Amino acid sequence: MGRNGWRPYSGLGYVTEFITRQMWGAFNSTPKHILFPAHRQSQFPHTGLVLNLSAGFSFLCCNIIKRTVKPDEQEIIRLEDIRKLYKIGTETIRALDGVSLSIRRNEYVALMGPSGSGKSTMMNLLGCLDSPTSGSYWLNGTDVSDMSDNRLADVRNREIGFVFQTFNLLPRLSALDNVALPLIYAGFSGKQRRQKAAEVLANVGLADRVKHRPNELSGGQRQRVAIARALVNDPSILLADEPTGNLDSKTSYEIMELFQALHRSGQTVILVTHEEDIARYAHRIVRMRDGLIEADEHNPEPATTPVRA
Repeated sequence: MGRNGWRPYSGLGYVTEFITRQMWGAFNSTPKHILFPAHRQSQFPHTGLVLNLSAGFSFLCCNIIKRTVKPDEQEIIRLEDIRKLYKIGTETIRALDGVSLSIRRNEYVALMGPSGSGKSTMMNLLGCLDSPTSGSYWLNGTDVSDMSDNRLADVRNREIGFVFQTFNLLPRLSALDNVALPLIYAGFSGKQRRQKAAEVLANVGLADRVKHRPNELSGGQRQRVAIARALVNDPSILLADEPTGNLDSKTSYEIMELFQALHRSGQTVILVTHEEDIARYAHRIVRMRDGLIEADEHNPEPATTPVRA
């Protein structure tokens, strides 16, 4: 034991001491003269080098730990301290400011929030349309936080079915061809695509509309085609962004009944909405404000009857 209670460490000892303090969060609050006393700095002159090497080694260790702790098998989504920052001139916008969330298989979750709450940014991240500035996103057991655009596109095609407010159907294609489109990228043959698309269209009540183009369908029928397209690849998650926004009250109810049926069949459903009556169909409601989760509530009585007058 040296002076002032300081152990006569070797160079490796200094590194070990630093990493230990770094991982326990104590380094920033510890004066550097305690970590590297003046009477020892002459014996070990490369303090700055050790600090840099140690910090890098500590960062590597933390990342190894982070990426090997996987979600349990029933956890389809896990977000850990997700942040998404945007630079506008000299200003930094914190669209998401440290969000953590877990969603299990076969959950029916509504994501709510006013304009500017971070709801749309969250949807883009959940749908692998964007990547976080920092934090971890595990989707179906895979960390997708730092994936390239090409790998994210592959994940989207395999794992996520999207339903949009504006349907996003190709006007010159029939309902069958619109639904079959994702199967082209999945490598199915033409016969397999047509057969699978026809089956899914029948499941959403459109067996007699397979040859119709979007302009020959009602709004509700077009949204059913969009839902069929989202389901055709058997995704892990059905992600619906304001799916009733362009529909009348009666048709909205019919579409929400369809989502309920999909959930009962085992589908994980995430519904993004700003409408309280639509959110009440979900079994869990996550409310966002100012880039944070304000509330995460279990809905004990999901709506099962028409909620709109």
